[in-house]
Amino acid sequence: MFYPLTISDFLDRAVTVYPDRIAVVDEPAQPAQSWGEITYAELGRRARAQAATLDELGVPVGGRVAIVSQNSARMLCSFFGVSGWGRVLVPVNFRLAVAEIQYIVEHSGAQVVLVDPDLAHLKDELGVGEGGVDHVFVLGQDDDKIWGSTADPRPWEADAVEKENATATINYTSGTTARPKGVQLTHRNNWLNATVFGWQASVDDRDVYLHTLPMFHANGWGHPFAATAMGVKHVVIRQIDGAEILRRIDEHAVTYLCAAPAVVAAALDAAKDWQGEIPGRDRVRIIVAGAPPPTRTIERVREELGWEFIQIYGLTETAPLLTMSRMRAEWDHLDPTEQARLLGRAGAPAVGVRVMVDDTGEVLAQSNHNLASYWENPEATAEAQAGDWFHTGDGGTFEDGYVTIADRKKDVIITGGENVSSIEVEDALMSHAAVREVAVIGIPDEKWGELVTALVVLDPEADAPSAGDLITHCRQHLAGYKCPKRVEFRDELVRTATGKLQKFKLRQEFWEGQDRQIN
Repeated sequence: MFYPLTISDFLDRAVTVYPDRIAVVDEPAQPAQSWGEITYAELGRRARAQAATLDELGVPVGGRVAIVSQNSARMLCSFFGVSGWGRVLVPVNFRLAVAEIQYIVEHSGAQVVLVDPDLAHLKDELGVGEGGVDHVFVLGQDDDKIWGSTADPRPWEADAVEKENATATINYTSGTTARPKGVQLTHRNNWLNATVFGWQASVDDRDVYLHTLPMFHANGWGHPFAATAMGVKHVVIRQIDGAEILRRIDEHAVTYLCAAPAVVAAALDAAKDWQGEIPGRDRVRIIVAGAPPPTRTIERVREELGWEFIQIYGLTETAPLLTMSRMRAEWDHLDPTEQARLLGRAGAPAVGVRVMVDDTGEVLAQSNHNLASYWENPEATAEAQAGDWFHTGDGGTFEDGYVTIADRKKDVIITGGENVSSIEVEDALMSHAAVREVAVIGIPDEKWGELVTALVVLDPEADAPSAGDLITHCRQHLAGYKCPKRVEFRDELVRTATGKLQKFKLRQEFWEGQDRQIN
C-alpha cells in the first residue's frame, strides 16, 4: 500500500509519542502576549483549531496563507495548522519593504495574511476586501480569530499521490531578477529534506533546539518539522543577540542551533565578555550555511566555544539540504587547522542527493528535495531544471566526494545569510535622478560575509548626492539588508565592446588575494 508523506506526520508523531513534553518555549519579550511553554498536545490542539478556522473562512485546499512574522510559537504552529490540512503556507521575510511584501502577497494569491504585531500597519497597506486579500490578522491581537475555533477541521480529501505531491509551502527568494520568485516545495520535498537533515545532523529526542535561524528562511531549513517529529523542545528567540544566544543555551540546556555566519560572529563576540565557562561546551552543535566562514572562524568555534561545527550547502529551491560537512573519523589525526579547512568545504552529498559540475563549472544537483516549480513562472522553472538537473548558479568543484563552492554564476550577493539580487539593488539606485550608471557587487566582509557595495557613475549635470543620500533613497524601495552598505563613485565602469558590464573585473580589486570569489 502507498501512504503519502505529508507535513502532518511530524506533529502527529509528537502528539502521539510525546504529548506531555514541552514543545515550545515561546519568546518571552515580544509585542504579542507570549504563549510561554506549551506541550505537544497543546501545540497539536492549536494547529487543529487553526485548520478549522481556515475551513470557516472558506480557504480551500490549495489556498495560500501568508505569514509575515519574526520567530514565534505562533509561526511554528502555522507550519502545521496551515499546511497540515492541505493549504499552502507562504512564509514572508519580515525585513522586506512594504512594496516587496505587497508583491509577494499578490503574486502568491494569498487569501489570508498573518502579520507580526510590529507590522500591524500592513493591515491597511495590503487592503482587505475587493482588490485586496480576504483577511489580515495581527498575531497576538487577533488570536481568537485564528486559533479560537472549537470545531474539528475537515479532513483533507485527496488521494495519496496527490497529497504527497501537493504544494506545502511557497518560499520567495530574491534570485537574479528584480522580482522575487516563489519556490514551490511539496509535502514530499519538505518531508524528505526534514528526515534526511534530521538524521544526518543527529537530531534525537534528547535535543533542545534554539531557533536563531528565521523560520521564514527556507522553512527554517526544515527543522520545525525534523525537531517536532523527535519531540525536541523548541526554544524561540525573536531578535538575534550574541549574549542572549549564550544565555538561552545556558538556561534551556540547548544542544543545537542553525545559523548564518553573522550569528556565528555574534556568538564569538559575546563569548569574550561571558563570565565563566561558555554555555554548551562539548554539548552544542552549530549548523552553519549561507556562506563558508573563514577557516580561522571555524577553529574559533571549536576552540573558544567548544561547540561542534557542521557546515551545510543548499538553496531555498533545494529545501535546502544538498551537502553536509561534518567531522569524521578519518580526520581525527589531523591538526585543528587542517580539520577546520576540511570542514569549510560545502560538504558531501546528503543521502539521496546527486551532484555534478558541468563544463562551465556550475554545480548541478538532483534530489527529491528539489522544488516542484517556481510559482506562476514556467520559464524560470524550465531554465533552472534544464536537463533534469537543478542548476544552482554556483561555481565550484566536486572532488573526493566533497563539493567546494568557489564563485557565483548568478548575480547574487549573500550578506548575513540573506540572498540579495544585485540587479534589484541596481534598479533602486537607477531610479535616483542623479545616477547615470551603477554596478552592485559583493565584497568580502568579516562580519557579514559579503558587503553590498555600489559602484556609481553620476550624471554630471545633476546635483551630486552623497553616498548617504543614495543609501537613504534605496531604503525607500528595498529592505534595509538589501541596501548598499558602501557606495563608491567612479568616472566610468568597465564594459565589453558590446556594452555589457564586466563585474568580474570590478570585483577583482576587492577580492585580490582570495582563493575564492565568495566569502
